[in-house]
Amino acid sequence: MHIDPELKVLYFGTPVVLISSRNEDGTANLAPMSSAWWLGDHCMLGLANSGQTPANLLRERECVLNLPSSAMVEAVDRLALTTGRPDVPEYKARQGYRYEPEKFATAGLTEQASDLVAPPRVAECPIQLECRLVATHPFGVGSLNVTAFEVEVVRSHVEEDLVIPGTHYVDPVGWDPLIMKFCEFFGGGHNVHPSRLASGWQMPHRLRPSAV
Repeated sequence: MHIDPELKVLYFGTPVVLISSRNEDGTANLAPMSSAWWLGDHCMLGLANSGQTPANLLRERECVLNLPSSAMVEAVDRLALTTGRPDVPEYKARQGYRYEPEKFATAGLTEQASDLVAPPRVAECPIQLECRLVATHPFGVGSLNVTAFEVEVVRSHVEEDLVIPGTHYVDPVGWDPLIMKFCEFFGGGHNVHPSRLASGWQMPHRLRPSAV
């Protein structure tokens, strides 16, 4: 039997993306997000307007979409509840966010020069997509103050072991992306790490330990 629980969150599961962008002073910002989807060589990114990444995208019009594997969950979680904005919005402060200008160092990740865009790649990520902004689309109504950023992938970088030999395709068996479902981290169908973000957002979860 189905019921109508009047869901507050429709966040059924999407890949985690580490977006690297360039701050106004030329330094790198790195932000985890998971509202992304791809069609052809374009990607749509749903971002709250209050963050540093949207400001960087609008100004610089470039970014790198770094896709971490599930094995990188601890590094990703270290970025949770951090922001590159010195003036932390009040609602984020209440959730436990803090200003952190050194995102790569905080996560324990390494900057790697990109080929066609200014923002660096994350060296540890098995898949890295250099992108340029092509359009912005206001999204949502009322208190949902977000923008859908449409970016074009201008160069991709993939770990050689993930490419099916002799083809231009990623091996879906070998690729184990980090997935976020309702603010919790999953990989291979299992919850792989406690989430600081879920705690900050006060998600009412009752997680079961993995059987593997």
